[in-house]
Amino acid sequence: MDPTELVAHIPSLRRYARALTGDAWAADDLVQDTLERACAKRLLWTVGTDLRAWLFTLMHHLQSNQWQRAARQRAAGRAVDVADVAAELVAPDQPTETTIDLQRCLLQLPEEQRIVLLLVTLEDLTYDAVARITGVPVGTVMSRLSRARQRLQQLLDAAPTATPSVGTAPTPLRRLK
Repeated sequence: MDPTELVAHIPSLRRYARALTGDAWAADDLVQDTLERACAKRLLWTVGTDLRAWLFTLMHHLQSNQWQRAARQRAAGRAVDVADVAAELVAPDQPTETTIDLQRCLLQLPEEQRIVLLLVTLEDLTYDAVARITGVPVGTVMSRLSRARQRLQQLLDAAPTATPSVGTAPTPLRRLK
């Protein structure tokens, strides 16, 4: 495995990890764990196969393991659903009613649907590649993608939007770190 070839895939790994986790720090940790695993298991990669798909497979397995670990920890303690305490959360000072919180909507999708949606739309992978990464049949990938798109559309349609008054400038986009 050529190190420059591995380094070339870091931007797409980071982009996918940030969309998957919703947290820049967790995403960077996931990418680092993925690269460490790739270096440690480099002999398992078959030369001539798609390195990018192999790296995404490693990341998918690492993230699944982290979610399972978190689920076990939640089961041991008291889990709190964000929807149950939404009224208690403090709203930001900025007017959020004029923007659509796509990240929040993405994180509300079930894990298996979010993974397929991000790999197909954000990373532009084929259904076959996504099926290999996730370990499910192509038909399941297509079904999950369809359900994810429908659910995301429902969430976005339900998101509060305000119509700007005439003569007001649109709210500038914020850069998330």
